[in-house]
Amino acid sequence: MKRRTLIGSLMASCMLLAINPTFAQQKAAKKEIGLQLYSVREEISKNPNFDQILQKIAALGYTGVEAAGYKAGKFYNLSPQEFKAKVEKTGMKVLSSHATKTLSPQELASGDFSESLKWWDECIAAHKAAGMKYIVTPWMDVPKTIKDLETQCRYLDAVGAKCRQQGILYGYHNHAHEFKKVEDQVMYDYMLEHTNPQNVFFEMDVYWAVIGDVSPVDYFNKYAGRFKALHIKDHREIGQSGMVGFDAIFNNTKAGGLEYLFVELEDTRNDIYTGLEQSIDYLKKAPFVKASYSK
Repeated sequence: MKRRTLIGSLMASCMLLAINPTFAQQKAAKKEIGLQLYSVREEISKNPNFDQILQKIAALGYTGVEAAGYKAGKFYNLSPQEFKAKVEKTGMKVLSSHATKTLSPQELASGDFSESLKWWDECIAAHKAAGMKYIVTPWMDVPKTIKDLETQCRYLDAVGAKCRQQGILYGYHNHAHEFKKVEDQVMYDYMLEHTNPQNVFFEMDVYWAVIGDVSPVDYFNKYAGRFKALHIKDHREIGQSGMVGFDAIFNNTKAGGLEYLFVELEDTRNDIYTGLEQSIDYLKKAPFVKASYSK
């Protein structure tokens, strides 16, 4: 490169930083962004080296994880202590986990869910031992009647109360079907209105909300403070479809009560790690995404 050209390039760079001093910082911004480990389910199933998977995730810039592999007191066949140690060894935090015990048809019919509640004792103890902040129920079928939905809400409340006694927050994660109606009442709205905010928060999956033909921002404003966690998802890699409206969502998270966000990829155009890298890069560079929502 000629000396004159080099000097010109340096002057242009200096002018850019003078005009926008946050440009360089924004490009390399460190932000609290968690990952739902369901995103790497296929990698986990075929790669016995769980440490290697966690190291790759951390190297991309993710700062925490939400598990999707709880079963019978263990996480991905690891004890709570082993799981916690492996995650923290990479510099990431153990934040959340998807786990649930579905009510049986008999429990729904009778309204007595005392047997299912017993299941949660071991579950909560394991999550507490792993250092989890949240436990989230990831799925519920659309109830056939309002009576069944009311029973489900009482169950969520009871589980949330048990979690709260152990210092864990309990939430519910949506798909698109929660925005359907049960006897002329929108299921999701009914759940928000018939659960105690002290016992149950809502982890809104913003992509599924959009697929359900609703506005996440409208829910943040109508049910302020109920959305302590968000699943940041797109059709594939984050920010590439243009259909979700992430700028409006993030500009209104204060009303929703956001504390943590988790990227989840169910599908990608490329291999999963490339997709995860593209997704976190989008969020890191997006000026509307804060460095932290937990502070």
